[in-house]
Amino acid sequence: MPQGGAMEREQLERLLGGGDKTSAAALAALRADASYVVWDGMTSPKALATVYGRRLRHTLRKGIETSGLAQAVQRLDLYSRPVRLGQIRTADGSWIFVLFLDADGSTLVACTGVRRSPPGSARQDTC
Repeated sequence: MPQGGAMEREQLERLLGGGDKTSAAALAALRADASYVVWDGMTSPKALATVYGRRLRHTLRKGIETSGLAQAVQRLDLYSRPVRLGQIRTADGSWIFVLFLDADGSTLVACTGVRRSPPGSARQDTC
């Protein structure tokens, strides 16, 4: 069910049709009844590149599986206009994808995913 900016599922599906591995995985999750949200408001892509650069180093250190994180950091660092954030959570909760959209939500700037710890596991690390 949409929340935040109330972007329609079909619109997100179109944006994720770009063909890279991470977008394809997010699209498959969305089509398999994943929950999603696109938040109102915009954020500096440079600030996000810094935050997600730290997350990249953290996930590499801790051995947490990610998809497209390094590429997302690069794209955010090169992008010059504010971005909106969205999130897709797989139906089983095993993956969370973060979407970085342009201001009007018409273009996918970057997409990254992180595997979540299975319920009940001892690891407390999150991204």
